[in-house]
Amino acid sequence: MPKPLPLLTAAPVVRRDAARNREALLQAAAELVERCGVADLTTDAVAARAGVGKGTVFRRFGSREGLMASLLDHREQEWQASVISGPPPLGPGAPPMERLLAFGASRLRHHREQAALIEAAGSTWGENYAVLGFVALHVRMLLTQLGVHGDLGYLATALVAPLSVPVLRQQIDVGGLTEEQVIAGWTDLVRRVVGADSPA
Repeated sequence: MPKPLPLLTAAPVVRRDAARNREALLQAAAELVERCGVADLTTDAVAARAGVGKGTVFRRFGSREGLMASLLDHREQEWQASVISGPPPLGPGAPPMERLLAFGASRLRHHREQAALIEAAGSTWGENYAVLGFVALHVRMLLTQLGVHGDLGYLATALVAPLSVPVLRQQIDVGGLTEEQVIAGWTDLVRRVVGADSPA
């Protein structure tokens, strides 16, 4: 019986007014990111849009990096929910190989969409081991269902690594590959690990 997948740690209980401020700041930050991008986002602008003082931003999140990490946390929870209970093939109900390939494509696109936020969050997000634990355990579970033998923990980590933002930046932004080419390469890697014939 596979272990349950570890979810991101829930936010600590806070006062009602503090919770309202936190939600207002996250909403304001999300709207500003959509409008002007991550690079131009300032804590002053977020505070002004949320109708609170700049000091509230730092009390709630500690830093600009902490604010970015909190935005990512919300988006990561939505993505994890789609893996756990969303429609197949990413969610339950599809054969394990289909789920594994859908996971790779979805994770790649999720990281591409969130890359600027991930980089802006810096070590505040990079040290989030709950995220790494979730994706590695999910892949390990699917490898188990596929009957793969060997050190599944290591194999799962090896399959997750090419989907990280630095690797994707190197392959796509520097190397000039398309997302479709990277997904095709990752699919070939998965088939070799699983032992299935690679597509021609």
